[in-house]
Amino acid sequence: MGNSKIYCSNEVRTKNWRWFVYILECKDGLYYTGMTYNTAIRMEQHALGLGSKFTAKHGFGELKYVEEFTDILEAREREHQLKDFSRIKKEALWDNYIK
Repeated sequence: MGNSKIYCSNEVRTKNWRWFVYILECKDGLYYTGMTYNTAIRMEQHALGLGSKFTAKHGFGELKYVEEFTDILEAREREHQLKDFSRIKKEALWDNYIK
């Protein structure tokens, strides 16, 4: 992730939450990568155009891929890593998972 650092309060880190990093396909075929602690609510927000400016502009299509984490910092690091993936590398994530 380069030299950037991600900071988080100990309160958030020590909670017994699960974090999810996800990739969704927009209606126009573009991919959006995000992170949440509740995928059902987040997908509903995206579908209503409230999840992010990107998905509001490009339209919510379908959830393509999800990874689960217990540590928010690991989830954020993975989110940033996936955002840097090429389209082909992102598609390989779910293509390889299905096979």
